[in-house]
Amino acid sequence: MDNQSTPATGRRIVWQSVLTVLSAAVLIGAEVFGGAYAGGWALANLFGLGEYGAYALQVILLALGLAVMVGFVRAGMRVEPFTARG
Repeated sequence: MDNQSTPATGRRIVWQSVLTVLSAAVLIGAEVFGGAYAGGWALANLFGLGEYGAYALQVILLALGLAVMVGFVRAGMRVEPFTARG
């Protein structure tokens, strides 16, 4: 019995698709979260919000970045399915 498939559904994991989507997510995530961190700092300095204002903006932008990344991975799973009938 193959350890990648379950007897009830007969599905197997397509590792190439999983690695493709996760590799792209790491690359894009680094840019999204780096941009959110730097953007929060820059906007706080631009508007004179101080240290705590910078932290607040960074948290807000990081949360938006997390939503973007979840959407990206979900869309990637539709394009590159993680499972296939085996």
